[in-house]
Amino acid sequence: MGDPIQLKDEGNKHFQANEYDKAAECYTMAIKVCKDKKVLAILYRNRAACYLKKEHYAQAASDASRAIDIDASDIKALYRRCQALEKLGKLDQAFKDVQRCATIEPKNKTFLETLRRLGAEIQGKLKVQFSTDSRVQTMFDILLGDDADKDKKEKAANNLIVLAREDGGAERIFQNNGVNLLLQLIDTGKPEMILAAIRAMSGICTGHKARATAIVHMVGIEKLCSILGVDHEEIALATCNLFQCIYDSLSGKDKRDHGKEEALVLDTTKDLKAILLALLDMVINKNVSGHGRDQALNLLTKNVPRTNKKDPDHSKTLFTIDHGLKKILKVVGQVPDLPDQLPMTDNTQLIASVLLNKLYDDLRCDPERDNYREICQEYIKGKFDPKDMDKNLHAIQTVSGLLQGPFDLGNKILGMQGVMEMMVALCGSEREVDQMVAVEALIHASTKMSRATFIITNGVSLLKDIYKKTKNEKIKIRALVGLCKLGSAGGDDYSMRQFAEGSTEKLAKQCRKWLCNPNIDVRTRKWAVEGLAYLTNDADVKDDFVEDEPALKAMFELSKSTDKTILYAVACTLVNCTNSYEKKEIIPELVQLAKFSKQHVPEQHPKDKKDFIEKRVKRLLKAGVISALTCMVKADNAILTDQTKEMLARVFLALTEDPKDHGIIVAQGGGKALIPLALEGTEAGKIKASHALAKIAAIANPEIAFPGERIYEVVRPLVSLLNTERDGLQNFEALRGLTNLAALNEKLRKKIIKEKAMPEIENYMFEEHDQIRQAATECMCNMIVCKEVQERYLEEGNDKLKLLVLLCGEDDDKVQIAAAGALAMLTAAQQKICTKVTLVTAQWLEILQRLCLHDRPEVQHRGIVIVYNMINADKELAKKLIESELLEILTVIGKQEDSPMKQPAIDAARNCLVIAMNLGLIKPYS
Repeated sequence: MGDPIQLKDEGNKHFQANEYDKAAECYTMAIKVCKDKKVLAILYRNRAACYLKKEHYAQAASDASRAIDIDASDIKALYRRCQALEKLGKLDQAFKDVQRCATIEPKNKTFLETLRRLGAEIQGKLKVQFSTDSRVQTMFDILLGDDADKDKKEKAANNLIVLAREDGGAERIFQNNGVNLLLQLIDTGKPEMILAAIRAMSGICTGHKARATAIVHMVGIEKLCSILGVDHEEIALATCNLFQCIYDSLSGKDKRDHGKEEALVLDTTKDLKAILLALLDMVINKNVSGHGRDQALNLLTKNVPRTNKKDPDHSKTLFTIDHGLKKILKVVGQVPDLPDQLPMTDNTQLIASVLLNKLYDDLRCDPERDNYREICQEYIKGKFDPKDMDKNLHAIQTVSGLLQGPFDLGNKILGMQGVMEMMVALCGSEREVDQMVAVEALIHASTKMSRATFIITNGVSLLKDIYKKTKNEKIKIRALVGLCKLGSAGGDDYSMRQFAEGSTEKLAKQCRKWLCNPNIDVRTRKWAVEGLAYLTNDADVKDDFVEDEPALKAMFELSKSTDKTILYAVACTLVNCTNSYEKKEIIPELVQLAKFSKQHVPEQHPKDKKDFIEKRVKRLLKAGVISALTCMVKADNAILTDQTKEMLARVFLALTEDPKDHGIIVAQGGGKALIPLALEGTEAGKIKASHALAKIAAIANPEIAFPGERIYEVVRPLVSLLNTERDGLQNFEALRGLTNLAALNEKLRKKIIKEKAMPEIENYMFEEHDQIRQAATECMCNMIVCKEVQERYLEEGNDKLKLLVLLCGEDDDKVQIAAAGALAMLTAAQQKICTKVTLVTAQWLEILQRLCLHDRPEVQHRGIVIVYNMINADKELAKKLIESELLEILTVIGKQEDSPMKQPAIDAARNCLVIAMNLGLIKPYS
């Protein structure tokens, strides 16, 4: 290991040479073998100095403390600990250390100055704390006082929320009995006071495990659940956010470090389980409002299933299934038209179905899925009762909910003995509510083609019978949707129509009629859109629908209503109308083979050709589809599932196909709406949304299309399209979009670098495809002003500069302009590049001459600027250039008469000649 004294001396040499890593390594080795306590104190003190230089302040403080433990009067160790503690923000402890130093050496100016400075800082900090404490008390006095001035109270509430969102302010509120005072605000029962208190609590516990734990214990989970359950949408949403902040802090999702305070919280598992159980109890509590129930389900959806399937721990899902699956099934099975049902919003049952689906998807093996299925089967069997029709209704409604959630599981349950028979029996019931539930279940059951075939043979006559006999519009429309769904079982395959010619158009006409009828309630009109979602597989129906502007506008207005369960159906309809669904590639040879072997070959409808699709897109834009889409994107994540997001992304991409339409898309907020779709959802959905963003960013002014800070969020989706797995068009449009962004400001250029786009852009500069190579070079031209990019060209051992020089010699004018522009800026910014240019390729001089002789003034100007930069950079290089044919070229251009079009090139040539003359390389002509 070596002698500790020798290692210490070696470490000192490294320290003096500013080699702090090597010095620390020597001291560490010496510490391991040193047995002399005095030497050990010096080694720890010296290593603390290394850590201070490397800005590892916690380690520096620790080593200095070890030295002080050995020798309490070690003045160097005391001062080093003082420096480290100051950097860590522990001013009072740093002050004590420097005070001891000043006591030992009272005349040391450094110690006295540090003592004075730290004293002033501590006084200032205390003053701010006292001021904050005073402000907090004043706010609570106003809020809890008898003063009826509404504006004053509103201002105090807003100030309290802002203060709670700052870490220092949150700590002062917490330390000054703030939680109890916030509870008093909640107990006033006034909505604005409750909202202020809940939002302040969210700020206090955000990212702080100790404070979050304290709030859970001081307020109590029961109390928080009672606030979440009130019939006030804004309060329910704010309390949901508070629960999320608490959950993130306790589960460690928020990674902020709070030192000793964190160590006080030993285990949060108990509290997390208590929160989950409380939320599951809320789900079936009759005293909980519909908004509260929605938020409880949303919290479960967000926090129980794994966000990353690679994470091996799915214990929360198993815990929820064991303790709450039957409770969620109870919500799904509610029949709003029956008495004594749980309070719900229009969205509650769909949110519950989404949760069921996410829980099922999170299971990892067949035994776990079998257990899930057995619980569902047992629950549904337990509800079948020949003497109680309401219980049977609940069972069938639960099956409907499962068919909207984990469909495969719902399909299996459909095969259970008695389920299909009960659905048929309910269809024949005289009670309208029975018929309604049964018809809805039939509709959901016929989602898959195999099941639809079964129902076509067994259920079409039943649905037709109900449709003809019933006088209730609600049942009539549902029966019609069932027929629509069964009629479209062949998808967009023209040859697989289930019904006779013209039948689907008649069904669609009836759906449009109901859709446009304002006298029918929203929930029933929603089913008309469901019908159109299936019927628009038929191109005749699509064409008729987009021509019916009142029907389109009625659908768009419905999509903006509070009932968000309609979103999936609207998205499906729009995907069908724009033909933006996934299309299988038709290989002619395989078609011939299929025909020869008498296999079925899908046929395209004549109205599904490109010109018809373009007309439909124009009609949708005219009817206001963009404002409807932007509203749909803002819906809650529990309703706006990944599949729905993917469909909306597909529609957006179809709408951005024609550059002429980008203006209307941007004006109605389409650019902003695409950003969340490009960042979240399925992989296919994110790619489609990113491609649509690229199309807009490539042409529109990005500052108008993506106002404010949103513009920085566009970078990541565009960079994701540079992946070699994406197709050429996506690469090209992403590069054009990034070119546009890079031209705006330095912050955007740094964001592009941060997202690791540079290697991809450089790779596409090698691309054989002319347009992609041009787009990559133009992008590099805008990025080259960034110092970090310039440094990449200065690095040794790569061909980046060689490629740029060779691209200046390309035959493609646009590539030449971009490459020459990049090289001109690069040689102006980095003089070393000028000499490096002469080494990368033997053709460099020939390429420069070609640029200077180019017939396009902009290319010629860039070439002469490069020559100017090279002459200016190095006298030897200037001599080499002037001795070549470039002198004659520059002279001819410099002697030309002034011309607005060619003036930049003429001026640049004259400047080159002036510098050459100043360097003594040429003499003035007399």
